[in-house]
Amino acid sequence: MIRYELRCENGHEFDGWFRSSDGFDDLKKAGQVSCAICGSVSVEKALMAPRVANPGAGPDLQSPRNPVEQAIEKLRDHVEANSHYVGMSFAAEARAMHDGKVPERAIHGEARLEDAKKLIEDGIPVAPLPFRARQRAN
Repeated sequence: MIRYELRCENGHEFDGWFRSSDGFDDLKKAGQVSCAICGSVSVEKALMAPRVANPGAGPDLQSPRNPVEQAIEKLRDHVEANSHYVGMSFAAEARAMHDGKVPERAIHGEARLEDAKKLIEDGIPVAPLPFRARQRAN
């Protein structure tokens, strides 16, 4: 497998994995390589530096790589700074606030899919977040 940094005609940068260099060329000729952001099939390999193994340094998987990841990270920071993490108690807490059993406050947490669906069916305003919580309840 080989990874290429790719760039579309609109300047969007993304990466793709291919079986081989010829595999990339064949897929590109067939119009099967497209931009992960806008869908353009006018895609070229971007200039890449070879990756040299450094035993002490691994890849930076924490920093946002593109504007979408930056926006999601900004949203995560806002949610974490302005709400309380309630872990797997999210569904019960949201329902208790909706029913007036506990004071309303901004919360975020985790819920099983069926519990989240039930909240929505019952008219309790909740929304999924596009990230996983950094904090995890044990």
